Amino acid sequence: MTASSTFTASDGNDYELLMGRWSRRLAEPFLDFVGTANDESVLDVGCGTGCLAIALTKRCQVKQVRGVDFSPAYIEHATRNIHDPRVTFEVGDACALALADRSYDRVLSLLMLHFVPRADQAIAEMRRVARAGAVVGAAVWDARGGFVASRMFFDTAAVLDPKAAERRARNYTRPMTRPGELANAWRAAGIIDVVETTLMIRMEFESFDDYWAPYAGKEGPQAEYVATLSEADRARLRNAVRLAYVDGESDGPRSYAALAWAVKGIAPG
Repeated sequence: MTASSTFTASDGNDYELLMGRWSRRLAEPFLDFVGTANDESVLDVGCGTGCLAIALTKRCQVKQVRGVDFSPAYIEHATRNIHDPRVTFEVGDACALALADRSYDRVLSLLMLHFVPRADQAIAEMRRVARAGAVVGAAVWDARGGFVASRMFFDTAAVLDPKAAERRARNYTRPMTRPGELANAWRAAGIIDVVETTLMIRMEFESFDDYWAPYAGKEGPQAEYVATLSEADRARLRNAVRLAYVDGESDGPRSYAALAWAVKGIAPG
């Protein structure tokens, strides 16, 4: 059976360095788009280290936030660091949620569906657990057209190594990352009043070392690729990516645009 996640996940601290800091930023425009309300029970599918859950608790008097993630390491990290009686976290499979039908007032997913090979099954599960009239919403990176920091890494690596070019192709053809794909999937799942948009944040790095640090870790597709390289090839790649980062100037702060596709709709009665 196909695994329910293709994301390399093993350490919550490493995930925070790679993506958690950007998830916190993206959570704000995402919640502006999908909305929030007091006294709701909200399900966060693919909760990672809990960034969306925290944003929800700061926005409104939410009754409950339940976070589910495929990675035990991320759930352990979230549980250890987030102490709000309204928020709970558990290990779970987005494609087979161990939750009752029509049990949540709002069902959300931030930066998860593009790592689910059976994304249509995960979306069907999101609809199943949403109460009639509930908002069902998600966002994923526009990996091909709007994710500058990631493209800089993979475009450089692809010039140096045909195997990196293969990985780049897989990374930029993930499910739900093409224009209109999320909206079409929402409609196919029977969700109504579907709206798709793009969201933007800036990814800001203090230096090249700050940019490179996650790729020397264990989380995500870039680190997964770097770990396959010899010491010499790793140094060669690092030097080449550094040239792309400094881009003719001294090393120092850089700011890159990051676009995400977002969708929302209503679970039918």
